[in-house]
Amino acid sequence: MTLYEELQARGLLAQLTDEKEIAELINAGKATFYIGFDPTADSLHVGHFMALLLMKRLQAAGNKPIALVGGGTAMIGDPSGRSDMRQMMTVETIDHNVECFKKQMSRFIDFGPDKALMVNNGDWLRDLNFLDFMRDYGSQFNVNEMLRARCYVNRMQEGLSFLEFSYMLMQSYDFYRLYHDYGCQMQFGGDDQWSNMLGGINLIRKKDQKDAYAMTISLLLKHDGTKMGKTAGGAVWLDPDKYSPYDFYQYWRNVDDSDVLKFLRMMTFLPLEQIDEMDKWEGAQLNTAKEILAHELTTLVHGEDEAVKAEAGAKAVFLGSGSLDNVPSVELEAEDFNENDEIDILSVLVKTAQCASRSEARRAVTKDHSISIGENKIDDFAYAIKKADIPAEGLLIKKGKKNFKKIVVK
Repeated sequence: MTLYEELQARGLLAQLTDEKEIAELINAGKATFYIGFDPTADSLHVGHFMALLLMKRLQAAGNKPIALVGGGTAMIGDPSGRSDMRQMMTVETIDHNVECFKKQMSRFIDFGPDKALMVNNGDWLRDLNFLDFMRDYGSQFNVNEMLRARCYVNRMQEGLSFLEFSYMLMQSYDFYRLYHDYGCQMQFGGDDQWSNMLGGINLIRKKDQKDAYAMTISLLLKHDGTKMGKTAGGAVWLDPDKYSPYDFYQYWRNVDDSDVLKFLRMMTFLPLEQIDEMDKWEGAQLNTAKEILAHELTTLVHGEDEAVKAEAGAKAVFLGSGSLDNVPSVELEAEDFNENDEIDILSVLVKTAQCASRSEARRAVTKDHSISIGENKIDDFAYAIKKADIPAEGLLIKKGKKNFKKIVVK
């Protein structure tokens, strides 16, 4: 099976241009390709994770990835799939986020000599001359065609600013610069980026007709961003300080039965033959498949040791076997307790981030009846925990069937 055939078999290809050229380039390990990452936070999340895994897979076959961090485009914000305008960030915040991205990406991509590149589009976008840019590159875009682009649909209904409208030009110019400066022939991206990616291809083909047709190739990474990588508490971050290895493990351990085989194919490096055998599994065997998925992905992000700890913590909570040492803990400090050395349950739930606010915590206690301490259901929002009643090994706080945190006294 060729690399291209494997990508097809794993369900990673959604839309693409110039299929024959794409297959030949990546199979021969001769593709230089890029994926863009706008640094809108100080950590990558699961939506980026799939892209990083694809880069890792292609790099292992000899292809050269370029990780493009959007130090320039992040100052505008991609309107794709949004109904509101992104919050503006300062240059200092963006640059800090870029540095955070670099550290995390190095876990997946080998940035050794001539193996991969990390490039910041702020290097060329921040100092652009507006008149020169619009004359040389804006003139290549048809506004009527742009308005039909999928990436603008949601924003058009609420009111699309010219700032956001220019995002396609910025991303297209990124591809043009990478093509000329680094010999990059391909762009990869999520399915919401298709219009922007075509813009880059068309720009190169219009301005460099003799070279561009066979080399400006766009490959689409398929993922369901609305379903994957989101929880009730927000995004699933790759930074262990923002989203613990235990929670990361549990996220994948709790995927729907209908998704587990799909994610095993798309995101793990297990042989397809092994995954195909799991197609026959049903009932309790699907839980085993979920454990395999959770272990493999947690290992990729956090390492084998953290995956083993997360697995042990899950068994301690759900099966009652083993200690609670590996369950994520939250330290309570002296100022968290009142003058009677007590802390109310609403404060605990906010402190453990199991609820985003006291009002949400109150609903969880009194309306949803989803809060337990140990095996005891808590229905009184005024319930208080005495400092003296918290064992040295910690006290388990449960929200629903799958959200567990341990509180300990510092």
